[in-house]
Amino acid sequence: MGYLDNILFAILLLIGFGYFYLNVKKIIRNINLGAAVNRNDNPKARWRNMAMIALGQSKMVKRPFAGILHIIVYVGFVIINIELLEIIIDGLFGTHRIFSPIGIVYDVLIGSFEILALLVLVAVIAFLARRNIIKLKRFVHKDLTGFPKSDANYILYFEVVLMSLFLLMNATDLHLQNIPGGYSHFTKAGSFPISQFIEPLFNGMSNELVMLLSEIFWWLHIVGILCFMNYLYFSKHLHILLAFPNTYFANLNPEGQFDNLASVTAEVKLMMDPNADPYATAAPDENAVPAKFGASDIQDLNWVQLLNAYTCTECGRCTSSCPANQTGKLLSPRKIMMDTRDRMEEVGKNIDANKGVFVPDNKSLLNDYITPEELWACTSCNACVEECPVNISPLSIIMDMRRYLVMEESAAPTPINAMMSNIENNGAPWQYSQQDRLNWKNEN
Repeated sequence: MGYLDNILFAILLLIGFGYFYLNVKKIIRNINLGAAVNRNDNPKARWRNMAMIALGQSKMVKRPFAGILHIIVYVGFVIINIELLEIIIDGLFGTHRIFSPIGIVYDVLIGSFEILALLVLVAVIAFLARRNIIKLKRFVHKDLTGFPKSDANYILYFEVVLMSLFLLMNATDLHLQNIPGGYSHFTKAGSFPISQFIEPLFNGMSNELVMLLSEIFWWLHIVGILCFMNYLYFSKHLHILLAFPNTYFANLNPEGQFDNLASVTAEVKLMMDPNADPYATAAPDENAVPAKFGASDIQDLNWVQLLNAYTCTECGRCTSSCPANQTGKLLSPRKIMMDTRDRMEEVGKNIDANKGVFVPDNKSLLNDYITPEELWACTSCNACVEECPVNISPLSIIMDMRRYLVMEESAAPTPINAMMSNIENNGAPWQYSQQDRLNWKNEN
């Protein structure tokens, strides 16, 4: 590489990582639109969750075939890109395989990378077949259309290209190493258990052509990695990065245990203590916005729920296990998370367009994205939470939006309204008078 190539490479890195940094800032800004919630308790359990679920993929293997394939792609892609460090150093300083002097360790690493690259290719082809030939039900569901449906294929194509370029790059390198007399910087380095079978394709080509192809493969490989990295922001594959904080900050309470609304708790305490002075410690703020019960838009959700939305893998395990969805009802937990993310992105673009300030757009997550019919179809069984491979909780969003419908709009379905009215008036869900409230035990 000449100095011009080194400068071009540095500019390319600066653009790639700079754009990635700007998008990461947007993600953090959007997540922080959510309400505060403390998830710093019990760090030991949280680190264990992250190690077992995000790193160890323990929930993925509940469906063994897909789980094992995913582990291959995950481990292969992450480990192979360790080589990115060597590529960056070589690109910036004009060296070639700067780590090769470490000898047998380097040979083992490169050999391992190649075997993993082949396994990743096999796994990716299997994933493409599952989506496009076998067409598993959860991948052809009505809530997965347009870009979300294509997105998974784009990522799989990306991975095929990147793994192929990696092996082709090594194959041309090996070919140039084997030239009698050799090229000065293509000294014997690395172990190539897979690309050695690709290398004969370049026999008969001039050394100059193979050298050119080697450089093309190298440049396409690094450009492909930078493009992939920046595509993550627009893709469901953002979970590659966010699965780790998402599993760390996940709710540690037993499934089925719901949080009390602080605003409701305060109201109940005031009702139970007539002498309580709500303004004992501070003067009332006449301009303060009253606390909202439940959630109608993303600003009413907490930041962990918004992190959940960005982390969603759109794998559909939640929807495929949802009893409401299985019986033909409108609810799809996957759609709940996708809608939340889409609304979050819309609000973020609004803020960007208005110089850092959100201008009300007469839209909300409730009704414009998620309908009451979807929310009330939920049985709150927690199947979606149990199935999610990265500890996302669609149920928490559903319940917060239900709370809003009940407590802010009195818009619960008629049977629920009747039940709550009976509890208020009769002390029981049934339409009995107080003295008859135990009559239910006498009915067959």
